[in-house]
This record gives sequence, structure tokens and C-alpha cells, in this order.
Amino acid sequence: MPAPAERVGPGLLDLLDLERVEVNLFRSTVLHDDPRGLYGGQVAAQALRAAAATVEPDRHPHSLHGYFLSRGDASRRVLLTVTRDRDGGSYSNRRVVAVQQGTVIFNMTASFHRTEPGPDYQAHAAPALQPPGGLPSLETRSSLHGIEIRAPEQPEPDQQWPSRVWLRARDSLDDDILHACALTYISDMFTGLAAVPGLRQTGPPTSIDHAVWFYRRVALDDWVLMDLQPESIAGGRGMYTGRIFSRDGRLAAGIAQESVFRTA
Repeated sequence: MPAPAERVGPGLLDLLDLERVEVNLFRSTVLHDDPRGLYGGQVAAQALRAAAATVEPDRHPHSLHGYFLSRGDASRRVLLTVTRDRDGGSYSNRRVVAVQQGTVIFNMTASFHRTEPGPDYQAHAAPALQPPGGLPSLETRSSLHGIEIRAPEQPEPDQQWPSRVWLRARDSLDDDILHACALTYISDMFTGLAAVPGLRQTGPPTSIDHAVWFYRRVALDDWVLMDLQPESIAGGRGMYTGRIFSRDGRLAAGIAQESVFRTA
């Protein structure tokens, strides 16, 4: 478990806390100042937690698909409306719309599944990299709260942003939904486009759409490895995919994201 550390700003559990206003209506509770705006992974994680609060407790998220529509404000509350599209025998589907001051800033579809027995196979192994214990902590953006980050060696020299990182939540997370929400929170942190050989970007990437597939449950208050790979850059947009592995190499999740990508 992470060692206790002096906290500056809100912790991850603070950011994931929601007030239930009505049966299908939720509101974030913790505000903070961030000149960069509301971090996309935060509102995505809050949306997933709101959706999860409306399904049976034995159903776990297996995928989410979201669009970042407008810049959010970290100093204002987010209102989250959940629509219950379907509850079947094994699957439940939810839509979530996140609003600030009458403007939709994010929308998401999430699907939940009652775990079933069956074969277990993963095609990809975790890359052989330096373990997190011997690496220094990586200080990145002030909008990232409650996460410890360490960067091993990178695919390309002098990358503007790391595309391979070890991460873990500083807070102890006591249920599967919190672990899934924490995974969603970290999934928007970095970019696989940083690993494009010889290509430099001006400024941090701006997310357009984002998807996460939850393959296996994983503890996010232990180290996980996020490994991101570039797929395409064209027409002012960049696309990358990624995988999140547990410390022991189990494939926990897959990521796909498209971002605005403009060079000087």
C-alpha cells in the first residue's frame, strides 16, 4: 500500500465523491482551482460512478465510450444525469450527461456485466520495464490529484510526454467500483502520440473521444502499468491505443482515444 503523504489539494476519493440529488441525478461535491480547466479523466470517472450507482451491485463495468464536448471548470460542480437504457439478464446499459452552467461538457455510454465463468486468455504481455520501486516520482500537471506516478524508460528519446507510466492511487480503495473509477481517472492522463518518432506537438493534447474496456479487475491502490501506442495522425487529429497491466502482468484494461493534434 502507498505510504501516507502530505496532501496538497483534494484526494482521489474526494474527487470521486458524488451527492445523489434524485434517483438518476448526481452532483460532484469537491471544488478546486485549476487554470487548465476540469481534467477529462475526472469527469469521466465521476460519470462512471454515477452510472454504477444505478445498477445492481453484482454488475461490473466492462466498457465505456465518451465524448469531451466543452471545456469544464474545476471550480464548479458537475451535474450528472443517468438514463437507464436497459437492464437485461446479464448486462445493463447506461447513458450519462455531464453539465456545467447549462452546457453539456461530456457524455458517456457505459455497459455493466454480471461476471460469468469461462476461458481466460490475453494476447499481449506487459513490456519488460524498470519496476516502480526504483524510479523517482514524476511531477506532472497540477490537475492530477491523488495519484503517484513513476516513469520507466520510454520508446522514443526526449518524448514531450511519457507514454509508459507506473501509477497507483494514494488513497485506499475499498470496492471494485472505486477501482474501476480510479482506472478511468488515470486513463486520460497521458498520450500515446508522444511516442511518434521525430514528431513534436505544441502544448498538451486535447481529448475528443475516449473509450475504456475493463477486461479484469485490478487494484488501483497498487501499481499498474499504462502502456500507450500511437495509431494515426491525420487531419488535425491523433489516435492512440493503450493497455493497462497489473503489477504481476495481467491485462486489466484497454484504451482508445482520439485527440486534437496540431503542430507548429
